[in-house]
Amino acid sequence: MKRFVASGLLCAAVVLGATACSSDDTTPEEEATKAAAELCTSLTQLKSDNAALKALSPATATKDQMKSAYDAVQTDWQNVKKNTTTLKSAEKSAVTTAAENLKKAYEGLPGDTTGKDALTQLQPQIQALDTAVTEAATTQKCG
Repeated sequence: MKRFVASGLLCAAVVLGATACSSDDTTPEEEATKAAAELCTSLTQLKSDNAALKALSPATATKDQMKSAYDAVQTDWQNVKKNTTTLKSAEKSAVTTAAENLKKAYEGLPGDTTGKDALTQLQPQIQALDTAVTEAATTQKCG
């Protein structure tokens, strides 16, 4: 019986020792792959929400619908900014410029702007953001 207990303790010590020696650190390659995947997810969400903003009908969109769609794009943009370290400088600059231009144009709208007028005025910025995100996602080889 003492041998059984001693063997069990020895095995437990070996398992604990092996576990303590193993590393949970990720390699730079694994980190890069993870960062690229997170960026692709963020770009995909930004593209999707920007498409929803773009698809709003100027004839029927309300100011609240417009704001909600715009807010979703801005939230996605914040997520993309967190993950842009893997983007090449040119793509990062293009997406940044397009997102910031949309933000400036939206914030520059008069308070009494209707959904229809807002969408009409923001179409160039919405299209520019769509193009920049598409190019970045293509370069990153996202989905």
